[in-house]
Amino acid sequence: MRIDVVTIFPQMFASPLEYGTLRRARDAGLVEILCHDLRDYTTDRHRVVDDTPYGGGPGMVMKPEPFFHAVEAIVATSPPPGPERIVITSPRGRPFDQAIARELAAQPQIVLLCGRYEGVDERVHEHLVTDEISLGDFVLSGGELAALCIIDAVARLVPGVVGKEASLAEESFNEALLEYPQYTRPANFRGWEVPAVLLSGNHEEVRRWRRLQSLLLTMARRPDLFRQHPLTDEDRELLGWQAPRRRSRRSATSP
Repeated sequence: MRIDVVTIFPQMFASPLEYGTLRRARDAGLVEILCHDLRDYTTDRHRVVDDTPYGGGPGMVMKPEPFFHAVEAIVATSPPPGPERIVITSPRGRPFDQAIARELAAQPQIVLLCGRYEGVDERVHEHLVTDEISLGDFVLSGGELAALCIIDAVARLVPGVVGKEASLAEESFNEALLEYPQYTRPANFRGWEVPAVLLSGNHEEVRRWRRLQSLLLTMARRPDLFRQHPLTDEDRELLGWQAPRRRSRRSATSP
């Protein structure tokens, strides 16, 4: 997979990309991450990327020309079919979640645009990008940190990046559920013991315990997610609920 990032601070990406999963993914040739300095796509000698907003107001707005020039240059040098998803990080965008990460990870190439200041000229939003993505209801100084979060979430879903593919299947937000609690040695730490079922060696009981804990955690911490999860008969049984009985055709129509 190839990820192109357009930013006025390409140096912000140097250190995070040199560690952990992202470093291994790049070294293995599974993910290529290219950072492009937006100022390289300006046309004036001062390399200006922002200007005062029409209509007045505080702050500066990022100009449209450098973004269009940058993306056009990326497209011109990309292998076919080129980037089909051009993403800008924006507070008004779709909230980023695991489903969007999977969508982007399925692409051979994506482009991430990083805004700054009071925002980016609306014509970039309307005529250049395909996706607006928000990390949440808070304001960052710029789009670089948001882009790094997106890169990390997307890159680890590229086949081969995470060593154990099963790890991806059991993570939080798959099936609209939070992941179950995890424990490791020692079995007793300062009097806090690991749940006995995890030490039992009974794989089926461990599976059922983990499923129940995932359900309970999601109910308590993220009821909005829990409402999205279609409960199975086993889920209801684990939670102590009765699966709804189907009424017969006769009883359904009888007075």
